[in-house]
Amino acid sequence: MNNKQSGVALLEAVIATLILAIGLLGAIGLQARAYSVLSDAGMRAEATIASDKLIGMMTVDQANLASYAYAGSGTPSSALNAWYTETRSNIPNAAITVTVTPVALTRRTTVNVRIGWTRKTGGQPSWHTVTSYIAQSS
Repeated sequence: MNNKQSGVALLEAVIATLILAIGLLGAIGLQARAYSVLSDAGMRAEATIASDKLIGMMTVDQANLASYAYAGSGTPSSALNAWYTETRSNIPNAAITVTVTPVALTRRTTVNVRIGWTRKTGGQPSWHTVTSYIAQSS
């Protein structure tokens, strides 16, 4: 009768170890995913701050709104250059476009600031777009 029960404790220990290992791997995967999402949230916050800063600069300099437009390639205008350099230092390899479109028959201008970045691990780029309307002051 004792021969039929030999090794049961060892089998239980192996199964418990396997379950523990699977749980630990899941926890490690969850931690890695949380770190990735946290990094992306940090970049999104930087993009939001940069966009708000640019729109604030444009609101103060309404006479030169058209000089802030940037298609994403080439050298940005002198009005945009300092902001562009600062943004690219805060968001490495950021892809930036700024469109400035006057709204017909109104005294408003639509401004779209689009900032993109790619995670260190690669993959699809993430984009953050801010749209604002700047009304000309009297």
